[in-house]
Amino acid sequence: MDLPSTSGGARQMAAAAGEIGGAVDAPATVSSIGAAPDDATLMLRYRKGDVRAFEMLYQRHKGALYRYLQRLCRSQDVANDLFQEVWSKVIASRERYEARAKFTTFLFHIAHNCAIDHFRRAGRPLEQGAQDVDALTNELAGPSHQTPDAALAETQLRADFKRALDELPAEQRDVFLLYEETGLGLEDIGRVTGVAMETAKSRLRYALGKLRGALRQHQSPTLQSSVS
Repeated sequence: MDLPSTSGGARQMAAAAGEIGGAVDAPATVSSIGAAPDDATLMLRYRKGDVRAFEMLYQRHKGALYRYLQRLCRSQDVANDLFQEVWSKVIASRERYEARAKFTTFLFHIAHNCAIDHFRRAGRPLEQGAQDVDALTNELAGPSHQTPDAALAETQLRADFKRALDELPAEQRDVFLLYEETGLGLEDIGRVTGVAMETAKSRLRYALGKLRGALRQHQSPTLQSSVS
C-alpha cells in the first residue's frame, strides 16, 4: 500500500507550516541530543514556530494516518486528498492544540471529521466505505505457508474477514479501525469519534464479537482477546 508521494510531501507540508508560522521567532531545529521529544512537546514547539518539529510529527504519523484513511474511504485518490486536508488542518489549527490531549487523538479526530465531511459531500453514507481492508487481514492470517491448502485458507480468511467487516454498522467499523491502526485507548477513541468511552467500548466489543463469530472456523488468534 503506497503512501501519496512523500519524497516531497514532508517538504511541501513543512513549507506550508513555515509560511503559516514563519513570522514567529523560535528555534529553527529540534535538538537531536538525548531521547526524541514526545508528540506533545513537538506540537508545542511547532506552535512557537519550530517547523522542524512539524516535520518530525509528520514523519512519525503519516503511515498510520494514510492507512486509516484509505481503509475507511476505499479510494486511493480520496485518501490522498484527505491526507493533505488533514495535515493542512493540523497546520491551521495548531494554536488550538492543548498538551493535555494526545497528538494522536488530535490528529485522528481531525481525520475522522474530514472523512465524515467527505462522505456527506459525496452524498453517500459512511456505511459504504471501509472496504479496502486487505492489510488488516495480514494480522489475522498468522504465519503464511507456501502450500495450496494454506493459500486457499488464507484467501478464504480474507474474503470472510472483508465480508464480516463490511457488514458491521458504520460506527462499530470506525472504532475497530481506529483501535487496530492507531493504538489509541478507548477513552481517546471516544474523543476522536465524539462519544463517551463506554460507548466506544461497547461498539468495539460488539465489533469484535461479530468478527469472532464470522471467523470462528479460522481460529484466528488476533480475535481471541477481549476488550476489558
